[in-house]
Amino acid sequence: MAKKGGNVVSAVREIAEPLAESLGYFIWDVEYVREGAQWYLRITIDSEEGIDINDCEKMHRAIDPLLDEADPIEDAYTLEVSSPGIERDLKNDMQIEACEGWDVEVKLYAPLDGSKLYRGVLLGLTENGDVAISIKGMDEPKVFARASVAKINTVFDFD
Repeated sequence: MAKKGGNVVSAVREIAEPLAESLGYFIWDVEYVREGAQWYLRITIDSEEGIDINDCEKMHRAIDPLLDEADPIEDAYTLEVSSPGIERDLKNDMQIEACEGWDVEVKLYAPLDGSKLYRGVLLGLTENGDVAISIKGMDEPKVFARASVAKINTVFDFD
């Protein structure tokens, strides 16, 4: 039975999560997006040991027939399975918790103390669900209300 919009992501996640777990992975993200005239179903996997191209191929081959059978998408689409990479967007609590201790950039919707961009080490979520980072040279962590955060992404210094 074909589904529309956000229901696609939920339906695909229901299929993908147990499969990924059986293969030793976990689902980092599922996106169903239109780019130009083409629809893309992107399943991002990760594991404690990291992900390589063989892992992506293994997951792709395993999930493709399950998606064909379940038919959660009525339009033609391209299936992509990938790793989240070293620099990744953090969109939910699981992703934020998984990247505690990593260098991150926090982008805000509106300036706070004169800036919309902060860089530091991700400390995680507070009891209230706010985002806390440690900024070099500051004694106290910087805490951002979740509703004020436009984007959090990990950063890697290639130098």
